[in-house]
Amino acid sequence: MKLQHIPLGGRFEFEGKVFVKTGPLTASSEQGGQCMIPRYAHLKPLDLPVTEDKPGLRRKLDEKAVKAAFNDFYGTCSALLGESARPELEAARQRFLAALK
Repeated sequence: MKLQHIPLGGRFEFEGKVFVKTGPLTASSEQGGQCMIPRYAHLKPLDLPVTEDKPGLRRKLDEKAVKAAFNDFYGTCSALLGESARPELEAARQRFLAALK
């Protein structure tokens, strides 16, 4: 695992020593002191679930379901607002729907 995949505060082992990630390229040793961890370094995570981010496996939303949920939300908001605020709400609705395209 690379340092970029370990969250801040995450513990890992590097060159036989235990470190805690303190920045994008830095870590603090349990014995004290900070050091830079090279990008090429392969690290052994400690107390972390090992997960790999695989492109293409992210959750995809169904456009029809999103639009239906938004229209339900819009209907509720419209019913709660007075007549004077409805044109602004409609403009916001149109911007939202345009951003989906």
